[in-house]
Amino acid sequence: MTQRSHSADGGCFHCALPIPVDADFHARFEDAERDFCCFGCQSVCSAIYEAGLQGYYQRTPEGVLLAPPPELPKDIEIYDFDEVQQEFTSCSGDIRDIHLLVEGIHCAACVWLIERGLSRVPGVQSANVNLAAKRLHLRWDNSRNKLSDLIRALARIGYAAVPYDPESAEGVMRKTNRAMLYRLFFAGFAMMNMMWISIALYSGADRDEFRQFFHWMGLVLATPTLLYSGYPFFRGAFGGLRGGHLTMDMPIALGLSVTYTYSLYVTLNPGSVGEVYFDTVTNLTFVILIGRYLEGMFRHQAVSATKRLMELQPRVAIIMRDGQEQMTPIRGVRLGDHVLIKPGYKVPVDGVVLEGHSTIDEAMLTGESAPVSKAAGAQVFAGTVNSNGALLVEVRAQLQDTTLSKIIRLVEEAQSSKAPIQRLADSIVPWFVLVTIICATITFFIWNSHNFEIALMAATSVLIITCPCALGMATPMSIAVASGLGAKHGILVKNGLVLETLSKVTHFVFDKTGTLTEGKMSVAEVHVALGEDEQEILRHAAAVERYSEHGAAKAIVTEAEARQAPYRDLEANGFHASAGLGVEANVAGQAVLLGSAEWLVRRGINLDAALQAKAHALEIRAMSCVYMAQNGKHVALIALADKLRGDALQLVNELRSAGIAMTLLSGDRRPVAEAVARQLGGMEVIAEVLPQDKDQVIQRLQKSGAVVAMVGDGINDAPALIRADVGIALGSGTDVSVESADIVLMYNELDKVRQATQLSRRTLLTIKQNIGLSFVYNAIMVPLAMMAKVSPLVAAISMPISSLIVIGNAARIRTLFKK
Repeated sequence: MTQRSHSADGGCFHCALPIPVDADFHARFEDAERDFCCFGCQSVCSAIYEAGLQGYYQRTPEGVLLAPPPELPKDIEIYDFDEVQQEFTSCSGDIRDIHLLVEGIHCAACVWLIERGLSRVPGVQSANVNLAAKRLHLRWDNSRNKLSDLIRALARIGYAAVPYDPESAEGVMRKTNRAMLYRLFFAGFAMMNMMWISIALYSGADRDEFRQFFHWMGLVLATPTLLYSGYPFFRGAFGGLRGGHLTMDMPIALGLSVTYTYSLYVTLNPGSVGEVYFDTVTNLTFVILIGRYLEGMFRHQAVSATKRLMELQPRVAIIMRDGQEQMTPIRGVRLGDHVLIKPGYKVPVDGVVLEGHSTIDEAMLTGESAPVSKAAGAQVFAGTVNSNGALLVEVRAQLQDTTLSKIIRLVEEAQSSKAPIQRLADSIVPWFVLVTIICATITFFIWNSHNFEIALMAATSVLIITCPCALGMATPMSIAVASGLGAKHGILVKNGLVLETLSKVTHFVFDKTGTLTEGKMSVAEVHVALGEDEQEILRHAAAVERYSEHGAAKAIVTEAEARQAPYRDLEANGFHASAGLGVEANVAGQAVLLGSAEWLVRRGINLDAALQAKAHALEIRAMSCVYMAQNGKHVALIALADKLRGDALQLVNELRSAGIAMTLLSGDRRPVAEAVARQLGGMEVIAEVLPQDKDQVIQRLQKSGAVVAMVGDGINDAPALIRADVGIALGSGTDVSVESADIVLMYNELDKVRQATQLSRRTLLTIKQNIGLSFVYNAIMVPLAMMAKVSPLVAAISMPISSLIVIGNAARIRTLFKK
């Protein structure tokens, strides 16, 4: 179709594509007449200016040229129904969350436009775009705006969106890969045919009457190859220029254009003595496209951890309704449904067993290789495997709220995050491209005084051989691979910054109970005051402690049950727990208090001297003591023992040998905490600290210049975990919602702290290696190209190889934990 330009730069003001000859779309913005290729672009531009978001056009940077606005999805009103939204949204009344897959996102400017544009829509509370995944996380008030209206608001500024699901995302990726393959195959076809023309010309046909014929044949093959197969390079280069940025595509587009233009000049002027280089144009296009396709393929393989996690989620579930089995898509499963899980099947949902008995392989969540026995009342989790018995399970969490979904979200967020070191690479790339163009220009003028064609080929080689792509991928590839490897080994890293910070930690702070110790307390000894009945004392203690969730409380209740001390027939009224101090209640008309010695003293109770002496002896043996009082009298002492974790000593020794300082932080009494520290070879001890005061200890260490990592159980250590430079929470794989931590250790193994530290150091080392490899490659190859020692074809082969080396080096992180 014949095309003409309406604008000064030769294309549509919005998308910059050529304007068809029959198009007549105009609008006036900023006192200038703007021309558009279609009504869609004109409407989108008008909407952007009306919203005061015209800064978008100055922010549009490198990469892909904007396309005309995508077509709005059909029947979007269906997404307004609560029944449909339940498949995709997290609902809390009218406040709802959804992930939308957005078509048309190209660059950081698109992120800015979407987030700014939606933030002005009534009812929208937050809009966050993941550029790498082309996903929008939207939170809105459904009572103020319908979801379909928000999708229309996106369409007005040029983006089509649908609720995200993995299958849709795979479809978009397949569509992109198919388009790349079409361009690649076309370039390959042209290159093979161009080869015969080149052979004829090099065999002597350039000196007879067929010379001009072969030149025209080359032009016929090279022109569509450049326009169709080379289109992504020109699109990216032109988009960057329009935004005032030099992109990674600019040198390639410039090299292809100059080579093609010179060859066209020779063809149109039969009397000229120069050579044509149409074969170079097609060869370069084909080889560079192969390199980009391989880069995309290897990059996808290197960061495929998320996809493997997604594959753990079954697509269907067997719902029991009226005694009948119904095969239902997993998105159709609702809270409260009863799901039948047959032997050998994966568990499709998080829920509670109603009927049946079986064993389930939970290794993907907990790291435990031994199957876990499940019976009525037990919890099961999506993605685990049922072994030998049928289970009837009541659904307790929908698809987006399952433990597996939370893990996948954490990995995705980490893979799309940026570490501070990436800012260095991002800021260098535009200058890198500028230096490349300057070097190519210098090369051309130096060689032009000797031979024009040598000058042309040498300058083209310089433009092609430089590879800022490797520099741009150095950091994100390493972080993406490390996040995936961590997830595979039960180390969930929330973002790239954490990996960089953890590698610089100089001081580890450990919580005692549940972190360095197993957290499974048991009653070791019970001592009562003179004249008191031990069995009755234990009975009253259990009657109070049964209402507490503390580990000490559970140990006391377990001991009462083991001694057959009946406590359930005793009523405990007015139960109250004071965090970090103790509990109290009225039992059989007596005021019962259980807690620390200091708390009892604060309540006006005089401690029994004999029991106090006994407590000191027990604490030196690393036992914690619970003091008990009845009706204002100190009546008993309950000693609790807690074993050190089997891998605690090894971790402490390795950190100590690495020169890292350590502190044991505990709310327990100092003699108990010091006894534990002695068992670990000694470290600084800060004891008798209330949970709410632990963060002040972290703050003091930071003020002294230390980079602090806090390791806790994620329950009562939340303030300290947040305050620390890196918060590491030990928790089972079935509890990954530890919001306060930067790293969640799914397998509840202390050795994972060491592995996380190793992973962070390896990742930072790999990032530095990748940046160094990129600079070394360019420092060697660019001078060779300027010396005319490298042909354009060799340059085109070398450029993607450098990117593949960076990807391959990042992929080596996956070998870190292999023995």
